[in-house]
Amino acid sequence: MSSNLSARRLALTIMTVDRWIRFVAGTFVLASLALAHFVSPWFLLMTLFVGVNLFQSSLTNFCPLTYVLRALGVDEHEHEHAAATRHT
Repeated sequence: MSSNLSARRLALTIMTVDRWIRFVAGTFVLASLALAHFVSPWFLLMTLFVGVNLFQSSLTNFCPLTYVLRALGVDEHEHEHAAATRHT
């Protein structure tokens, strides 16, 4: 039972490429909204950029951040990390 619980906790803490993309996109949107409110409305263009990039990546399956994250060694899927930790 405890090993199942620890496996579930591990799955919740693994940051895969998809999770990093959502994290970065959300951070950019929140930052641009705060900057638009406190600094200049022109920062809403950053929100537009994130939205357009997410839209095009859903259609073309191309996201530049994916290549950066892969180059940094971020796991593509959670099961890859789980398999690697089981064998060590």
